[in-house]
Amino acid sequence: EVELVESGGGSLEPGGSLTLSCTVSGFIFDAADMGWYRQAPGNACELVSRITRGGYTWYPDSVKGRFIISRDNNQNALSLRMSDLKPDDSAVYYCAGPLDPNAVQVRLKNGCQGRWGQGTQVTVSS
Repeated sequence: EVELVESGGGSLEPGGSLTLSCTVSGFIFDAADMGWYRQAPGNACELVSRITRGGYTWYPDSVKGRFIISRDNNQNALSLRMSDLKPDDSAVYYCAGPLDPNAVQVRLKNGCQGRWGQGTQVTVSS
């Protein structure tokens, strides 16, 4: 059974930093492309970072330079380091995988919920 468990969310002020973590089981982690999606109320489920099994990373312009995705294949763990956080970054963040290596889906029509784990809430406000 595939299981992805996120942790590390919280509330903080603009400009702050936070690291999200995810532990994975149920599939061969080091062979999988992985990512982080987020969804805020009224918004689509959007991809905010992706890392291939070879370590290649991708970010949308909205977070490029502020977010860093990494993986530890020995621990079956995925992380997302977020810096200079803005109110627009407030959302539920989901660890996602395994992702289709041949199709990068930047936005998911039917939302994030129910696809992977429970997600972790990040709230950025002053």
